[in-house]
Amino acid sequence: MPLEAPLAPVAERVTELNARYKHHSATAVLEHALSDPMVGSIALVSSFGAESVALLHMLSVMDRTTPVLFLDTEMLFEETLIYQREVAHKLGLQNIRLIRPNRDQIFARDTDGNLHRSDPDACCALRKTEPLQNALDGFDSWITGRKRFQGQNRATLDFFENEDGKRIKVNPLVHWTPQDVSDYITNNRLPRHPLVAGGYPSIGCAPCTSRVAPGEDARAGRWRGAEKEECGIHFVNGKMVRGNASESSDANVIVSDDGFGNDGWTGGFALLSKPRTDDVGLDLPSDTMPETLAGQLDDVPVIRVDFPSFADGRGFTIARQLRLMGYGGRLRARGHVIADQYAMARRAGFDEVEISADLAARQPEEQWRARADWQAHDYQSRLRGTV
Repeated sequence: MPLEAPLAPVAERVTELNARYKHHSATAVLEHALSDPMVGSIALVSSFGAESVALLHMLSVMDRTTPVLFLDTEMLFEETLIYQREVAHKLGLQNIRLIRPNRDQIFARDTDGNLHRSDPDACCALRKTEPLQNALDGFDSWITGRKRFQGQNRATLDFFENEDGKRIKVNPLVHWTPQDVSDYITNNRLPRHPLVAGGYPSIGCAPCTSRVAPGEDARAGRWRGAEKEECGIHFVNGKMVRGNASESSDANVIVSDDGFGNDGWTGGFALLSKPRTDDVGLDLPSDTMPETLAGQLDDVPVIRVDFPSFADGRGFTIARQLRLMGYGGRLRARGHVIADQYAMARRAGFDEVEISADLAARQPEEQWRARADWQAHDYQSRLRGTV
């Protein structure tokens, strides 16, 4: 239901909604989310994966006209595409919206379709996170199928989440167990994804999804062999920060393995095109091509890479390439980086992260410290060839 007038901030409404529906069932939470004016205009985002049909069926019983956003990354299994059409037809879903990545961006950033091999984070941003951001622009809330049993980063989910003050995220199935999902599908005679029987209990893009062996975690087949658990759409407590923090004059909180601190660099920064002395660091825009900097970095003590959006993975690619090129100075990620990306930033080669005071207030120090265990995966040393 669209919001008829400006209401309280998202954070306040989320608190009230969680208190109001705390003891409700999944079906009751979904039904209220579709009609409660505090939730506003809403869409369901579905991967049409292994467990998606349960929530899709629940929605079809209540309101088949609710928008369903299906993210076709153009790297999905053929079985998923066929299953999506079959489920939509069987359930009578009347408002399926197919979301695909921008063709110009694909041509510019993944011409040969192999970005997932060299930089899976950037691939997820290009093919999934960025298209979803654009598709959600017209909605006040969105529905997900996430559940607490699915992993560490989802263990404390609530029915309603605050998405950085911009939007409400609704998780009706948050308390369901794997058996609950299976029972619902069986009891309602719903079609199962054909890959589930073949050992795929969690299904994403074909290149980054593998079979799961007996006894393994259900999500073990996602990005196997990579230090990656999420595509970037979902983060702890629903904190998805949007906007351009790097444009803020308050971007002065430095995050390191020791937590929050002040900027220890006093020399300032300049773009490569500007005159620079030995006590001035280098600012790199997110569209920088590192190979063009070869031979120009030997005397640069600090490089700061801009992150215009948390979903823009180009900064991680730049850091990796700079380290591979032999840059041994200090690397800083600046702007729209969030706590869940800290370990990723460190493994990519960054020494620290610079964030706005506003983001630091929304994502306190303990959230960043919880992700400072990146040392167990000494990626920087491997990049530099020292181990």
